[in-house]
Amino acid sequence: MRRARGGTLVLGGGFGGAYVAKLVGKRGATIVSPEGSMLYTPLLPEVAAGAIEPRHSVVPLRMMCPQAEVVLGRAVALDETTNRVTVETPSGDFDIEYDNVVIALGAVARMLPIPGLAEHGLGFKNLADAIYLRKHLLGRLDAADADPDNAEHHLTFVFVGAGYAGVEALAELTDLVRDVLRHYPSLAQVPQRWVLVDAGDRILGEVPAKLGHYADAQLRKRGVDIRVSTRLESVEDDAVTLSDGSRFETETRVWTAGVTPHPLVEELGLPLDERGRIRVDSSLRVDGRSNVWALGDCAGVPNEATPQQFDPPTCQHALRQARRLAKNLSGKEKPYRYRMIGQGATLGRDKGIANLFGHINFRGSAGATFTRVYHLYQLPLRSRRLRVVADGFLSVFFGRDMADLGLLERSVGSSKAGDKIAA
Repeated sequence: MRRARGGTLVLGGGFGGAYVAKLVGKRGATIVSPEGSMLYTPLLPEVAAGAIEPRHSVVPLRMMCPQAEVVLGRAVALDETTNRVTVETPSGDFDIEYDNVVIALGAVARMLPIPGLAEHGLGFKNLADAIYLRKHLLGRLDAADADPDNAEHHLTFVFVGAGYAGVEALAELTDLVRDVLRHYPSLAQVPQRWVLVDAGDRILGEVPAKLGHYADAQLRKRGVDIRVSTRLESVEDDAVTLSDGSRFETETRVWTAGVTPHPLVEELGLPLDERGRIRVDSSLRVDGRSNVWALGDCAGVPNEATPQQFDPPTCQHALRQARRLAKNLSGKEKPYRYRMIGQGATLGRDKGIANLFGHINFRGSAGATFTRVYHLYQLPLRSRRLRVVADGFLSVFFGRDMADLGLLERSVGSSKAGDKIAA
């Protein structure tokens, strides 16, 4: 058995958990996470589009939280009677004793029981998803180039879910395809088909209506076929069917329709709400507990600044929750209260939307600039900010990077001196 550093154990190394461990400072904390780095998910669309180097979208936990201990593993059980958490690691299982435990397990993609979705859909929730989606998209261009009789089939792309992730991913990837098509002269006259599907009555329902309508108009100018008030009915190996009766022959079905709390949340024996989130009070303490806390996407966090609704699952809110929770752990306990500064989305390289303090709207290049500057502000390390800025400048002058990273494997039977990496 081990004891958590400073008595604080953080389950999850995502945005909320990592910031709690960072902000408790010299008191220290122990982070249990399967990964040694924190992913800044708002950068995933630009990673997929080759505008940002994948490594620059992640921050090593040991650099971000120098006072914290990092345990690479997975929490599998919580024993509140002994104040211990059982952790599963590659080298074996052991218990970690705590004074306070913070649940920050985040969320996973919400997969609905749609026929064929699990087998043929492409997710967009983590770094591997973004890298694979870029590989897949570039592969469709190669397939269209080699099979001109079915080129339109290869160049049909369907995105389901018109929230931030779906809209930004589609917009950035249209830029990627436009940049790299100059290397495929045989496809210059072949039409592409981009389809965006959402069950809501408009895209980007989280932003003010005027901005949502602007984003809709910008995407339609690029030829995007937007289907609102429409659901995905079924997915086949080479086609999708929508609730309006439309059927598209395609090999690209990207699912970005929402998230749900991490499955481990259900196994911890904590009180959950109707959406499967951990119930917490205004201090971020789990209901009915004295030393168990929760924040981020896995918790239903009440906000005294917006008493009629829970916090949305955004990095902006997770950071403010972490700041309040770190102070509460130090004994300076107050209710969590935060009024959102703003929100925004990029629509490719030079277009975007942003809303500041709920009533100041930015569109076009101003919206894109505001959104990207805010994301840079949120990144925790100066070195990462500079790398992302450099990536952005390079993509403006040289276009999106079309290098296909593929899946890296060590060649079987290679010698020590001549190891090869096959991509």
